[in-house]
Amino acid sequence: MIKQRASGVLLHPTSLPGPYGIGDLGPEAYKWIDFLADTGTKYWQILPLGPTGYGDSPYQCFSAFAGNPYLISPDGLVELGLIDEQDLSNLPQFPTENVDFGSVITWKSNLLSEISKRVADEGMPPALQDEYQAFLDDSKIWLDEYALFMAIKESQGNVAWSDWLVPLKFRDENILRETRVRLTKEIFHQKFIQFLFFKQWSDLRQYAHSKDIQIIGDMPFVIAFDSADAWSRPELFLLDEDLQPTLVAGVPPDAFGPKGQLWGNPLYNWPAHDEENYAWWVKRLEATLKLVDLVRIDHFRGFAAAWHIPFGNEDAVIGEWLPSPGEALFNAFQAKYPELPIIAEDLGYITPDVVALRENFNLPGMRILQFAFDGDPDNDFLPHHYTMNSVCYTGTHDNETAKGWYINAEQKNKNFMHKYLDNNDEDIAWVMMRAAFRSVANLCVVPMQDVLGLDSKSRMNNPGIAAGNWGWRMKPDAINDKLKKRFKDLNFTYSRLND
Repeated sequence: MIKQRASGVLLHPTSLPGPYGIGDLGPEAYKWIDFLADTGTKYWQILPLGPTGYGDSPYQCFSAFAGNPYLISPDGLVELGLIDEQDLSNLPQFPTENVDFGSVITWKSNLLSEISKRVADEGMPPALQDEYQAFLDDSKIWLDEYALFMAIKESQGNVAWSDWLVPLKFRDENILRETRVRLTKEIFHQKFIQFLFFKQWSDLRQYAHSKDIQIIGDMPFVIAFDSADAWSRPELFLLDEDLQPTLVAGVPPDAFGPKGQLWGNPLYNWPAHDEENYAWWVKRLEATLKLVDLVRIDHFRGFAAAWHIPFGNEDAVIGEWLPSPGEALFNAFQAKYPELPIIAEDLGYITPDVVALRENFNLPGMRILQFAFDGDPDNDFLPHHYTMNSVCYTGTHDNETAKGWYINAEQKNKNFMHKYLDNNDEDIAWVMMRAAFRSVANLCVVPMQDVLGLDSKSRMNNPGIAAGNWGWRMKPDAINDKLKKRFKDLNFTYSRLND
């Protein structure tokens, strides 16, 4: 339970400004922490930090445990003495207001590859030897399999593991033993790059804590099929004898689309998880909480029942709600963490069993202000229905920005909003933010796009559309003293200052 009034801002690190084509864990991230501290903001909410795969989505990662190498700061590598500033002199002309993932991935992958080759040939710098060994020891539960998976994947032309050579796909132990020897340098590269990510993130998180800033992370209900997790533990997922999914995840038709959302992720073989007392899940939560302080569990309703879609379907219309062992799983979580540091993303098709699961474990749910103004005063998303143990958002990464929502909303919704909020201010994002901040919800989180009053061109994700997402970046001069003062005043006025 979140016990004190506070506020947070939602901004994924990729959206930070900087010269390297994508937000990273370097100087701009530290300036971001300073902005939060200067405005009395307690929480920084982010999206999953994993290594992105299909569609550059942080919700489709090659591992549920590893970190995203594209977040590694080149400036931080200079500080470690791994490169010189001269190595960054031939920087491509990256755009500043969006991420061109193709060019960023090519440039940064080459940079990181050169570094790991140098370290492999010349030896680990003495100043990093102890830290590197400690990282290897601390990450054994996932790192060896992940590094092997990524090394094989590259050697196989980066195709999905289900299309690898049969002995590799089916994990023939003799072949894997030979492969570990053959790909020794490639495996080291993957481990060393993970070390750099976790070192930079750990340093940044320590800085956040020094400013009394807590980080809210994100743990998706599902994992990507093309991942080290599915390849290394196929028995934990609903796969057939050829290791193809039998049923995949998504949601039925809803407000986001008439054909639902077909995510395509594999779903869980729950009896296999039950046999090991949900050890994989507990390790996953533990790994996430080594990176963040609170965890927003995406698609929480999946832990009560998940929409199972036959593999091969072209949309999510045909499927079946099948039960998940929510209570047993959360009991396993609670055995490790008596006060569960979890926020439940309880949006979408919510049934009594989902509500019961959240309430039984006293987890705060989410309230989205954009969903409130349909004209019904009994709408649960209207602030007068909020409870203290909840998290209020103007919108999430899956929604339009507040300004974009208002521009595209039906007139009747706009009229009801103005009636409810008793305000016709054209600065609509701040009108909605004030409504969220003055609610009784102990925690209020707003996307940075709303703090900046941006329209739908700055939307982070459009569910159901595979391309063109996740690329928004904040302009280098977006934060100024006037904005700081205004946001701090908002925290002060509604008793949300991080004192």
